Amino acid sequence: MKTLRQSWKLALIVVPIALINAPAAFAQAEAYSGVINSMVLFQENCAVCHGENLDGAPQGPPLRGELRHGESLADIIASTSNGYQASGMPAWQDTFSPEQIHTIAMYVLETRANLDYVTSNFEKPLSIPDGRFESELHDFRLETVVDGLDPLPFSIEPLPDGRLLLTEKTQGVRIIGLDGERSDFVRGTPQAYDDIYRLDTRLDIERGMGWMFDVVLHPNYQENGWIYLHFGDRCDDCNDSSRESGRPVGMNKLVRGKIEDGEWIEEETIWQADMEDYNPSGDVGAGGRVAFDDAGHVYFSVGSRGPLGGIQDLSKPWGKTHRVNDDGSIPEDNPFADRAGVYRSIYTYGHRSPQGLEFDPVNGELWGTEHGPRGGDEVNRLLPGGNYGWPLYSLGIDYDGTPVEYGKDLGISFDLSAIEQPVVDLTPSPAVSSFIITTSEQFPEWKGDFLVGSLKARSLFRIDIEDNRLVHRETLFEGIGRIRDIEQGYNGDIYLLLEHSSGGQIVRLVPAE
Repeated sequence: MKTLRQSWKLALIVVPIALINAPAAFAQAEAYSGVINSMVLFQENCAVCHGENLDGAPQGPPLRGELRHGESLADIIASTSNGYQASGMPAWQDTFSPEQIHTIAMYVLETRANLDYVTSNFEKPLSIPDGRFESELHDFRLETVVDGLDPLPFSIEPLPDGRLLLTEKTQGVRIIGLDGERSDFVRGTPQAYDDIYRLDTRLDIERGMGWMFDVVLHPNYQENGWIYLHFGDRCDDCNDSSRESGRPVGMNKLVRGKIEDGEWIEEETIWQADMEDYNPSGDVGAGGRVAFDDAGHVYFSVGSRGPLGGIQDLSKPWGKTHRVNDDGSIPEDNPFADRAGVYRSIYTYGHRSPQGLEFDPVNGELWGTEHGPRGGDEVNRLLPGGNYGWPLYSLGIDYDGTPVEYGKDLGISFDLSAIEQPVVDLTPSPAVSSFIITTSEQFPEWKGDFLVGSLKARSLFRIDIEDNRLVHRETLFEGIGRIRDIEQGYNGDIYLLLEHSSGGQIVRLVPAE
């Protein structure tokens, strides 16, 4: 079966031209120097045989499709290093360093996957094809529920009556009706700030502080009406850092409340960090997902929104998954509940940029997705007290092409055996986002599979995990739009929340007849 897909050419090929025209782009290129260098190495040494876009040349075969000597990063590194004399492929190990060969291999993988780290693909055309998507187990269509949303939506949460709660990062909370009609913003919710800015070194990333993140219903919502909001709390003149700099500081915060007649009422603080731990770091890597188990506990992610050293420091709240009772009290069986001088809410630590957080409905295990740097995106089983390695270790490399070894600079030593390894490593990095573990009767052959979205790759993946091992991965579609959130409705509908510079959309997967 042939899958309906959109494709695009890798924009890295034209970066040098762009750099000539825009001084700020020089700074951005420095941030992605490893990406640029690997492109240059390939173009100057490999393209003569394999083509500029990996499409082949008279002197050599294409590097698209199935590769004769293996398609993994390790396979491509071995092929580049050792060569194949009989077929005219030289051995490059005496010409390039191991680090250079690694980055060339990474560039080949990135190009094969149509990934471009210099742009967020926020401006790529967003259009929902009318046609049928053919996949291995189920054919489906994409149906638009609502479009014209704010460009930066974050979360959707199905309501029992079929409506959807929606958060827009810089705006607030809305309700999407059964007919796709958007309500006014819910009055009285925590403030969301819209002062977006960009760094000259990272023009592709929108930055800000005080964003609205996840919205989740309490498991007993129909009885108690509680709705949980996770957001970036922002304040001025609230600690030494803000007073000395004259700038606002922020940190994630979790509250609950109810919505009545379009108004947020009965707000209660469930978790808030010590005000002294609020800092000037923005909300880009803030995490912000929430999940409930079936025993009255709420879990939430706080990403790397503070100095790197704090991620491994249990006295700091960022780079962690936290666990509290649904009223905010600390469970006695938390892994660090009996330790002094730490955040007793910490459940796991060592996280770079957590993106998704869900429980397996069958066995009750907690799972999360997380961004690596250049490679090293992860699907993790989150175990109590587990250390997931950042910034000490990653299966990916940094954007400058060097290994992830921040522990050396921070003076932190570690034993690799103490680091929890990902169940699924996605290298090169598609920028994984939210996910679900589906139970939908509309797609019965997908039951128990992970449906994982991505931002940069603008793709949807189906991942089959059995006994905590990757069994199979399928790309259901690619090149459609940046998928920020995925949710399954009470009736089994599967919704995707897409972000785009021209306006976000909510789409629904519909079984093809």
